[in-house]
Amino acid sequence: MASNHSAQESGAKRHRVEGPQKHVVGFIMSLALTIIAFAAVSAGDINTTFTYIILISMAVLQVFIQMAFWMHMKDRGHLFPIIGILSGVFVVFTMVIMALYWVWW
Repeated sequence: MASNHSAQESGAKRHRVEGPQKHVVGFIMSLALTIIAFAAVSAGDINTTFTYIILISMAVLQVFIQMAFWMHMKDRGHLFPIIGILSGVFVVFTMVIMALYWVWW
């Protein structure tokens, strides 16, 4: 039985199980970005344009953190969903640029 067990381990790829440490790190990073965005809006002394820039920056970082830590897009085997998401982002940005160009022409 011991030889059968070792043959199964050597022939099959080991699946690395991700512990809760990376989820805790992702949660803390998401929480920090949320607090920064909340603080930027709560502080009334900051320029409105700068507040918008901070909010958009924190939102973009939040998307990347959510995709990496919670949707596991950083793992192997997720190339097809990543290509689909990037294609969707490209289409949306193209449509927004076209709409802005059309409105201000």
